[in-house]
Amino acid sequence: MIKGIDVLLHVRTQTGEDAANAPIYTDTLETVSNVLVTPTSSDDIVQSIQLYGKKAEYELCIPKGDAHIWQDTLVEFFGQTWETVGFPRTYIEDNVPLLWNTKVKVARYG
Repeated sequence: MIKGIDVLLHVRTQTGEDAANAPIYTDTLETVSNVLVTPTSSDDIVQSIQLYGKKAEYELCIPKGDAHIWQDTLVEFFGQTWETVGFPRTYIEDNVPLLWNTKVKVARYG
């Protein structure tokens, strides 16, 4: 049986505005269970560097039914912090036979 790991997702919530009306955000950590983590291919690495200027090292497969925002966010797993690269790809839930229907690439943060 395939089983994922728990990852910590940084969830940004707007908590107000500063004097210049720019939004102020607060980050909270939420655990997302059963996330598959796979290394990216060399083609994915080259493509992410060309498109985003970041080296995508892993691809996360997100469980069906997850409602978190995975674009432009930080994720923690394997004792390190990662940032998502590009746009998450979501597949039609009924057409995917396993438990995961969204994929997003991550690059090392910091």
